[in-house]
Amino acid sequence: MRRARPRRLSRLVTALGLLAAATMLALSAAPAASAAPARINGQGSSYVALAMQQWVADAQTSGLQVNYLPTGSPAGLTSFGQSLADFAGTEAEFSALSTQGVGDTRGYQYVPSVAGAVAVMYNVQDAAGRKVDYLHLTRRTIARIFTGDITTWSDPAITADNKGLVLPDQPINVVYRGGQSGTTGLFYDFVANVAPDVFGPWAQRNSFPTSVRIIQLDSSPQFVPKSQAFQGSDQIAQFIGSGQGLWSIGYDEFGYAKVYDVPAAWVENAAGQSVLPYAENISAALESAALRPDLSQELSGVYNSTNPIAYPISAYSYIVTQCTVSGDRPTCQGSYPNSGITETLARWLRYIACEGQVNMARIGYSPLPPNLSQEVANSVARLTGEPAEQLSAANCANPRFTGSVGDGGTPPVDPIADVDSIGGGATDLGADGGTGAAGGGAGKGTAVSSGGGSTDWRRASPVAYVGPSVASSSPIAVAGLVAVMVLPIVIGSLLARRRRSIGPVE
Repeated sequence: MRRARPRRLSRLVTALGLLAAATMLALSAAPAASAAPARINGQGSSYVALAMQQWVADAQTSGLQVNYLPTGSPAGLTSFGQSLADFAGTEAEFSALSTQGVGDTRGYQYVPSVAGAVAVMYNVQDAAGRKVDYLHLTRRTIARIFTGDITTWSDPAITADNKGLVLPDQPINVVYRGGQSGTTGLFYDFVANVAPDVFGPWAQRNSFPTSVRIIQLDSSPQFVPKSQAFQGSDQIAQFIGSGQGLWSIGYDEFGYAKVYDVPAAWVENAAGQSVLPYAENISAALESAALRPDLSQELSGVYNSTNPIAYPISAYSYIVTQCTVSGDRPTCQGSYPNSGITETLARWLRYIACEGQVNMARIGYSPLPPNLSQEVANSVARLTGEPAEQLSAANCANPRFTGSVGDGGTPPVDPIADVDSIGGGATDLGADGGTGAAGGGAGKGTAVSSGGGSTDWRRASPVAYVGPSVASSSPIAVAGLVAVMVLPIVIGSLLARRRRSIGPVE
């Protein structure tokens, strides 16, 4: 005769077995963990290189490996289109830089990264041999200098721009970027918009294109009586700030003026106010930028902004990546075959959108406005195919979410009124401003606006991005795995104990 207790034991064993099977089924149905991050390599814009340096340097304690080389926007877009780089940095779209069609087979999206500005740097002395650090220039005077129409520092137009102060009768040495450069393209796009009657004949004389941006001046280097080319932004700033650079002027990312302590000209905007390219002024100008559906920018409104504190040679910078097929981005043709690259880019871009904006004003840029930080989050969603994260002041450290541009965003007071009759006595201007988040500094009657140019960039060894750690196993998954491993041991122990207690079966 069989006893009842083994039947109860049998039912217990069956139940435990079913539990183990259900646990295994749940684990197999759980979503897979994110791919392991892979190294990513990018190149392109020198305009954004100083920000890139900060973003890469901030990334040394995690396993995301990011490389970036400032080869110039045209070279970066070309390398991206040829799959020689995982991402590119640029201020302009493919078509504006004579690279139209390069990215068509790979697909792409423009991801806003930061706001910046091109400064007009110079090295000039007054009649007493003292360093000039108060130079004022109208937009038209800038156009005439960089097209060779004004060739000496004593030109009446420069004198008029500086309250009648006459500079020495020395030839102007124009310093420009050699090779292909997105900064060159941006600067001469500004010239074409603010002084078309000056730009048009000059471009025609030098056989420069007018349907796309001029990205290379080397084909006609003698456009001014005395000119000099350098291949990198840091080289331009170093030369202009040196003794050899006396009587020179050039265009360069504003951050390099800060790094090398080279004065930047006060530029008169369309409102008649003279401004420097600090974060407040860049932000104010870019309120007039027209963003196309793909987020590329049309800047004629920026060059001619009537906002009294707007710095007119301002522009957003972009990171170009692949993206999954998306209804709102017809240029997207699929994300990266290597899911590890997608993982790294997704985490890195999320960092750039928020924590990466905190110190931008200090190094010569302006942080992105909240709507463009959100567009970065939307771009991450196009990378991963997952819903976009909604950013706010609660989860994003970008100071613009709280109405600030961050420390270092306020320009100094215009010193021109304190300059004596032969050009001396200006207070220190340099490239260091105040530390407020709001304020004017653009002259009388200026409005306050919250709302970006470019430390010495050097090629760096790969470093790790400080971002979210690689996803770890969830507590539920761990508990399930433990249950599956332990249940057979528990069942076996129970069976053995029951057999000892009931003896042999009759």
